[in-house]
Amino acid sequence: MKKAAKVESYNSVWDAIADTPAEAVNLRVRSELMDKITLVILESGWTQADAAKHCGVTQPRINDLLRGRISRFSLDALVNIAAALGKRVHIELEAA
Repeated sequence: MKKAAKVESYNSVWDAIADTPAEAVNLRVRSELMDKITLVILESGWTQADAAKHCGVTQPRINDLLRGRISRFSLDALVNIAAALGKRVHIELEAA
């Protein structure tokens, strides 16, 4: 008779895929920022080419953003894109 596999549970998907708690937080923040930038682009009705011009990046970069390719974006890059859109990034610290 086989032993049942140990099932691990996590607080978030980021905790499950990250190697450290710090990496999980970084992934979560990048994901949230990508979602907000994507929302601005979609609400503006821009094509990817239009969005690229407004964001100061290339169209393939916008495609990566819209497809959620989080590994291709640093927090710095996302903050720069938000700034190019005339948005201010606000950061709050909360208890973990």
